Amino acid sequence: MLDGCVPWPEDLAARYRDAGLWEGLTIFEMVERTAARMPEKIAVVHQASRVSYAALVANSSRLADGFFALGIRPLDRIVVQLPNGLDFVYVYLALARLGAIPVMALRAHRHAEVRHFIGASSAAGYVVADVIGSFDYREMADEMRAAFPALRHVVVAGEPHPGQVALRSLYDASPDAGAAPLPRPDPGEVATMLLSGGTTSMSKLIPRTHDDYVLNARLCAAAAGFDARTVLMAILPLGHNYNLASPGLLGAFRVGATLVVAASTDTEEIFAQVQRERVTVIAAAVPLISNWLAAGVAKRHDVSSLEIVQNGGARLPPELRARLRSEFGCLPQEIYGTAEGLINMTRRDDADEELLHSSGAPVSDFDEIKVVGDDDREVADGEPGELVTRGPYTIRGYYRAPEKNAEAFLPGGWYRMGDIVRRRGRHVYAEGRRKDLINRGGEKINCDEIESLLYTHPKIKVVALVAMSDPVFGEKACACVIAQPGETPTLPELVAFLRAQRIAAFKLPERLELMTAFPLSPVGKILKRELREIVEGRIAGGA
Repeated sequence: MLDGCVPWPEDLAARYRDAGLWEGLTIFEMVERTAARMPEKIAVVHQASRVSYAALVANSSRLADGFFALGIRPLDRIVVQLPNGLDFVYVYLALARLGAIPVMALRAHRHAEVRHFIGASSAAGYVVADVIGSFDYREMADEMRAAFPALRHVVVAGEPHPGQVALRSLYDASPDAGAAPLPRPDPGEVATMLLSGGTTSMSKLIPRTHDDYVLNARLCAAAAGFDARTVLMAILPLGHNYNLASPGLLGAFRVGATLVVAASTDTEEIFAQVQRERVTVIAAAVPLISNWLAAGVAKRHDVSSLEIVQNGGARLPPELRARLRSEFGCLPQEIYGTAEGLINMTRRDDADEELLHSSGAPVSDFDEIKVVGDDDREVADGEPGELVTRGPYTIRGYYRAPEKNAEAFLPGGWYRMGDIVRRRGRHVYAEGRRKDLINRGGEKINCDEIESLLYTHPKIKVVALVAMSDPVFGEKACACVIAQPGETPTLPELVAFLRAQRIAAFKLPERLELMTAFPLSPVGKILKRELREIVEGRIAGGA
């Protein structure tokens, strides 16, 4: 396995192979098998394009040859930062065919995050769009290449800057005459690097192998009830584990389903497309679902094809699940898990208690889960504690992060999820984060990261970032500040200061509370729970 990664113990690896969990398939071979069974079936719909499975495999293979001709080699890490669309799908599958390792950045990431991803992965390449909205990714890529001499290749979906390569040109690159075919990647090797939710100042890199990620997609597709008749709509970023393989596009490709990539997040456009394409499953999140129910879209559009609306990223309240069922005539499906591995899902045949209230059950009988107290001892069923897990698709360690691994893993390879849950049988009920994160509609804001930046502002003496409840996003960030004597910072001032640090926009605080003192523990620790209560009280009082 790639140096810097932690492998499964060999006895467990053999057990997983013997049980048929690890099939010895690469991600690309999984898609190839589907294409061999149903070459003319439509695999992807995006805007005016309708791509068959045969074309999906052929185009991705051509691009893999182009990447190889460019100089990208197996196990090279390639940061991929593309919007949803065919370019994303082709690039991901082409890198999987070549055996290079995509590092899945998100469109919202900016200089600080991308610099970290490139440095932490020792990336050899960076694939970006040209311009989205007012942001020019090519300029950021130029800065990264100047900062990292090992970053040999910048590939642009669109018009490149000098020294960059147009993605479209790689489809036409011809292999050298008589050149050997691309080598087959080892199914036990790292296939993808996902990003952690960020319990430290920056996301950690999560190495997922072909074996375990193919299994992840297969198990989640089965738990969702996917088959060749499924038409899955993806709205959220395809680079998220949720939309990539839980079950996401890889789960769809496993069974020969059709992936419909939403043209936008506009509610009316989404449901016009649902009606036109006869979408059966939507992979959604709390903010989207809340908006759809508030807008009454089921009264204006034909949603009769919908069988399931999935929810991932943050817990969907039971009342919204019940409204989905009554107003859309479909089942809500909760998907709760982690990019590090374990996925829990509610099932189509769950009783109402589990369907409407739980966070689902593990997708594999080989998933081992425990709920532990502060002493790391298992608690009784129904008691709250931290969820820990290990299994055939849960990593044994982050990439090049021995210190973080010592914090995140218990002896025996048990991964700490960082979530407080209650367990009832195989179903779990998530209650919140153990560590200091704000979950803004599924995007995780690390409080330490933003606090560290705000502490460098000259008007701030003490700062604490806390969550405040929000009906659409679940949580938003509020900056609680004790100012330097004689100073009165404003929210626009702090936002402008943070924007200058070039961080993702979703991390910006959306409320400022100026205070003269914070509630403190006897040892001087800021009591954030009490601070959140103060903020919520002020909001409720109209302050």
